Amino acid sequence: MTVRRYVRGLIRSEKGLLGRTTFWFVIATACGLAVPALVGSVVDAVSRGTATTTRLDLTVAAIICLLLLQGLLIRHARFLGARLGEKVLAGIREEFITEVLALPLSATEKAGTGDLLTRSTNDVQSLSNAVRVAAPTILVASLSVVLTLAAIVITSPLMLLPCLLAAPLVVGATRWYLRRARPAYLAAAASSSSLTQGLTETVTAAKTVEALGLADRRIHRTDTDVSRSNAAQRRTLALRCVWYPLMDFGYILPVALSVLFGGVFALNGWLSVGQVVAATLYIRAIIDPLDELVGWLDELQVGDASLARLIGVHDAVTPTGSTGSPVADDAVTDNTIVATGVSFAYRHGHDVLHHVDLRVKPGERVAIVGPSGAGKSTFGKILAGIHVPRSGSVSVGETALHELPPHELRRHVALVTQEHYVFTGTIHDNVALAKADITTEAATAALEAVNAMTWVRGLPDGLDTVVGSGGVPISPGRAQQLALARLVLANPHTLVLDEATSLMDPGAARQLEQSLAAVLEGRTVISIAHRLHTAHDADTVVVMDNGRITEQGSHDELVAAAGAYARLWDSWHGHTTAAAPVQDRCSGGDGVPG
Repeated sequence: MTVRRYVRGLIRSEKGLLGRTTFWFVIATACGLAVPALVGSVVDAVSRGTATTTRLDLTVAAIICLLLLQGLLIRHARFLGARLGEKVLAGIREEFITEVLALPLSATEKAGTGDLLTRSTNDVQSLSNAVRVAAPTILVASLSVVLTLAAIVITSPLMLLPCLLAAPLVVGATRWYLRRARPAYLAAAASSSSLTQGLTETVTAAKTVEALGLADRRIHRTDTDVSRSNAAQRRTLALRCVWYPLMDFGYILPVALSVLFGGVFALNGWLSVGQVVAATLYIRAIIDPLDELVGWLDELQVGDASLARLIGVHDAVTPTGSTGSPVADDAVTDNTIVATGVSFAYRHGHDVLHHVDLRVKPGERVAIVGPSGAGKSTFGKILAGIHVPRSGSVSVGETALHELPPHELRRHVALVTQEHYVFTGTIHDNVALAKADITTEAATAALEAVNAMTWVRGLPDGLDTVVGSGGVPISPGRAQQLALARLVLANPHTLVLDEATSLMDPGAARQLEQSLAAVLEGRTVISIAHRLHTAHDADTVVVMDNGRITEQGSHDELVAAAGAYARLWDSWHGHTTAAAPVQDRCSGGDGVPG
């Protein structure tokens, strides 16, 4: 029903162009249908002995003119149909991208990279074939079938009998197929998503797979996904193998019956030979558009399944916990971040955070430290409004983070992780993602703030150097600097930095953090710290273990308390004074998805 409503909306929005396309197709079809009638009239004239050379010449000339005119009209109508298809497809693509970009990040993570990738590639391509080719062809074929049947009725209602006898076979086979095709194609698309998801995860995390000895498990997962995808594709093939032969027989049957019945009708004087010839030509003429209609109907089923997946992206990845209540843009008047009784689970019944409380005052610098798997990164994403707590709440001022519109949320809180992306475009374009209308001076200042202009000036075209796919390669460390430059331009009042300098060498990372501290003076900064000098510089240090806050205070207070943080500091400080800084047990993520 949702897809039908959506399609009806598209038709209403483009009814002018659709109407013109349909009109010219009708005129073109009418030109073609005049030909059998002229042939029939000639046959009757010959059988009565009234045919003349002049009449035959004029009839042939008329037929040639009608066919030429039909060709020109069809070309014009197909051009209009192509324009219609491109406009509709462009609108669907743009709407899909807009909806995906508007989704909460928790919903995007829940959907999975493979699923969204399949929707934006395979499903869009399938829909493209349906909209550009299948839909116009089906429109032409449908009009041709209807108008040809009307021509048969005008010629002789008796000659509809062969069509009526074959109709139950064609209609019954088609209904049988359509009832099974859409679920089968949806299942095939879902299995393709699962396969893409598994392959993407394996390739992206290849080093982790190798380090943990998961190769056999991932190969088994891929083999299973391939088998499921193959079975789903074979299911759709089996449906076609039943449907197509039945339809082929349904095409031949009415032509054979028209010759048989037409001969009987002519012998009994119910019809003239010309009427029989014209009606038989009409019945034969139905086969080609009906065959196109049937053939492209299969493609339309694929497009229908793809459209359902594209417009159903919200239903597929709707996050839980959000009330969806509208919040005014100026609702937040206090920049205090408050987490109260926060619990969170990636899988039901397996909490990774347990009743966590934290209050971060405006302008405060907080460092969150702890062993791998303690829940640091997960808590950071919750504080940034990406994940919604299973229980408890996180608010800015008096407003829950998950109730803020995305644009308003990012105006208050922004997250930078160790996962950074370089988009295809210039350095200026990459930095301008944070604020589209920035000047060259503003982009340069942001890059200066993160110590990036030194290497940017060394690029072939400076800020105008094209990077990303097909451009100048950018190292992971430099990609982090670009991400931090965007953060400087976005200028939120609260920043959550989750190992945002982890891909840089310790000396450069330390220098960058000191530069950022000066630029971000007065901003609230929450750092997921894997190098403890970040914690040393913070106003408040939060120590996490097993999804709980075990210690909280300033660096000096926690060192004096001789607890878990003091032991971490002594271990880390001892290494850094004896040799080059190394990552300790505090480094790494939470060991959980996302």
